[in-house]
Amino acid sequence: MVSLRRALVVLVLSAGCMPSPYDRAARTDTVEAYRAFLREHPTHPDTDAAEARMEELEFEEAKRLHTVLAYKRFLSVYTDGPHARTAKTLLEGLRFNAAKEAATVAAWRQFLQEHPDGAQRDEAKRLMAEVESRELATTQDPRRLAEYLREKPDDPRRLEVESRLDAQAFEQAKAGGATKLFGYLKDFPAGTHREEARMLLLELEVEGLLVSGLVDEAEARVKGHPLGSKLTAFPARLSRARAERAALNHPEPLVRAAYVGHYLRDIEDLRRALVAPDALDRWQAAEELGQHVSVRVLDPLLDTLRAARNPLIRQNALESLRTVLAALPRPVAEYEIASRLDALREKASSAEMYLTVAVLLDLSGQLGQASTEYQRAFDAGVPDPVVLRRWVDIRESRKQPFSAAVAARQLAVWALSVAREETVSPEGKVPLASARQLCAAAVNARFAAAAIARARAASTEFPEDLAEFERRAEEARRLSEARLADAELLLREQTPGVRTCADRGVSERLEGGVKERTQALASVGAKLPQVGRVLLELARERDPSPEVREAASSRLTALKPVP
Repeated sequence: MVSLRRALVVLVLSAGCMPSPYDRAARTDTVEAYRAFLREHPTHPDTDAAEARMEELEFEEAKRLHTVLAYKRFLSVYTDGPHARTAKTLLEGLRFNAAKEAATVAAWRQFLQEHPDGAQRDEAKRLMAEVESRELATTQDPRRLAEYLREKPDDPRRLEVESRLDAQAFEQAKAGGATKLFGYLKDFPAGTHREEARMLLLELEVEGLLVSGLVDEAEARVKGHPLGSKLTAFPARLSRARAERAALNHPEPLVRAAYVGHYLRDIEDLRRALVAPDALDRWQAAEELGQHVSVRVLDPLLDTLRAARNPLIRQNALESLRTVLAALPRPVAEYEIASRLDALREKASSAEMYLTVAVLLDLSGQLGQASTEYQRAFDAGVPDPVVLRRWVDIRESRKQPFSAAVAARQLAVWALSVAREETVSPEGKVPLASARQLCAAAVNARFAAAAIARARAASTEFPEDLAEFERRAEEARRLSEARLADAELLLREQTPGVRTCADRGVSERLEGGVKERTQALASVGAKLPQVGRVLLELARERDPSPEVREAASSRLTALKPVP
C-alpha cells in the first residue's frame, strides 16, 4: 500500500514537470511549429502568444527576402498587425526604387496608384514630371502626345505639343496609306498638313484611274482639281500610262490575245446586264465584271451586292469585288476602300449599308471590325445566305469547324425554306425568277452540305449535332434540286432553248480566255520585242487571273534585261 502511494506521488510530480504544448512549439520556434500548435490547440491560453510570435517570424522572413512579393504576402495575412506599417514602408521603398530605375511615366503612375498616400508620394510626382518632360521632348508616338494633351489641357507647352503631334501623325499617315490619311484629316481638322494629305489622296485617286486604263479621265481630273498642279510626278506617270495604252492598242492579233479586255464585254454593257430581266444574266454579268481590273466596276458591284434579290447575283458580286481589289495595286485598292468607308460610316443606318461597310472592311483584311458590321447587318428572322456563306469561310479559316457547321446549317435551313415556298405549277406557269431562286437554293444547299461534311471530318466535338446538321443539309439539297429540276422542265416546255441553272457559258469563256492569254504571253516577248515587255508587265501587275500573272512574271524573268 505504501509503495503504491509512493508511485502515485512520483507520477504526479513527473507529470507536473512535462512541458506544455506551447512550450514545445516555443522550443522549436518556427512558423510551422506555431501553426501546428494553433491547429491542434485552438482554445489554449497561449494562442495569442503563438500568433504574435508567428507574425514576428513571418516578418523576419519577409525582411530577409526583401522582395515586393515577400512583403505583399506578409501584408495579405497581417494587414493590421504591429509590423504592418513597417512592412508597408519597406514595400513602398522597393517600389519607389524600381520606378526610379525604370524612369518612365508608366512606372511612376503605377507607383502612385499603389501608394497614393505614401511617404514618397510628392517625390514620386516630381520625378514623374521630370520624366514626362523628357519623354514629351523625344517621343515619336502620336498616341503618347495625344494622351498628354488630354490629361493636361492647360499645360503651357500645349501649342508646341500640338504642333509635334500634328507633324508626327502626318508622317505616320503618309507612310501608312489612304486609311491613315483619311484618319489624319478627320482627327486634325486644323492640321497644318491637310493640303499635303489631300494631295497624296488625289495621287492615289488618279493612279486608280490610270491603272484602270482611264488615261483621259485621269488627265482631266488633275487639270480640274485645285491641287492638280502640285502633283509634280504626274506628267511622267501620264506619259508612261499613254505608252501602256499605245502598246495595248497595237494592231497585232497577238497583242489582243494577251490582253484580258479582248475576252470581255465592255463595262457599260455589263452594267446594263446587271438590270436584265433574267437573274441568270445578272449573276453572269456580276461574275464577268470581276475580270475588269478597273476602279469603275467597284460601285456597280457594291450596288448589286447591296440591292439584288437573288443570292447568286450578290455572291458573284462579292467574289468579283475580291478579285478586282486583289488585282489592283495595293495602295490603290486601299484608297478605293478607305474613300468609300469614309463616306459610308457617317450615314450607315440600314442593314444594306451595314453590309456594305462589313464587306469593305472584310476585303481590306479588317476581319474583327467586319464581323461586328456583319452582325449588325444580319437579321435572324430573314437570314442572308451571302453573309452565312462568308461566316462559313471565315470560321473554317480560323480552324473552327463546328462553328462553321452551325453557319452552314443555317444556310441549309434557308435553302430548305426557299425550296418549300417557291411556286412550281404547270397551271400558273413557272416564273423565271422562281426558277432562278431555286437555283440559288440548290447551289447554297450543296455548299452547306460540303461545309458540314468537312466539319465532321475535322471535328470530334458534338458528333450528334453534326450528324443532325448533315441530315438537314442533305434534305435541303435533295428537295431544292428536285424542285429546281421540276421548274426548269416546265420552263423548257414553255420556252424552248431557255438557259438553265447549269449554264456555264460565261465561265467557260472566261476560263478559255485565261488559257489563250497564257499562251499569247509565252511568245509575245520574242515576237513583239517593241511592246512585249510592256504587255508582260501589265499582265503581271493587272491581270485578274493569278495563273496569268504567274505566267507573265515567269516570262519577264526569262527576258533579257533592258540595256
